[in-house]
Amino acid sequence: MTGPDGRKAELEARNAAMREQVSSMLEGLQRQTAELQDAQASALAATGEATSADGLVTVQVNAAGVVTDTALSPSALRSSTPEKLARSFTQAAQAAARDARSKADAAVAPLQENVPDLPDLFPGAPSLAQLIPSAPDLPEPNTPPAASKPAAEEDWDDFEPRSRFRKDRW
Repeated sequence: MTGPDGRKAELEARNAAMREQVSSMLEGLQRQTAELQDAQASALAATGEATSADGLVTVQVNAAGVVTDTALSPSALRSSTPEKLARSFTQAAQAAARDARSKADAAVAPLQENVPDLPDLFPGAPSLAQLIPSAPDLPEPNTPPAASKPAAEEDWDDFEPRSRFRKDRW
């Protein structure tokens, strides 16, 4: 039989094992918290950049998809119409936002792998995944069909800039 000293030693050993387990869990939690903070910082710092299919417009956006910079090709104002240029801006901005979104998603993806949810640990508990809203899907590029091209725009496709000064007048 085990006496009071044997029982006491057994309880102390169990307590020491539990303290070690709790300490190990706290260290893991601190490490995961630091990793989460780093991933969040990377996701918030993500930027996107895209150029329209026609090469006329380049747009940069921040992690929220807000336009932070735009650039026009040198020929944008000479070889385009306002409608075509507007579509190019829209297309480039949407593509840049998708680029930033994919970079932000990639930054946090490693933290979402093999992470147990509360119901996995405690049956009947609510899922934490359902509490975190997912980001909305970004729209696909807005490109109208070629048949709907306005007649005025067709006139600009073959437009070649001319000098104000006609040579035949000199």
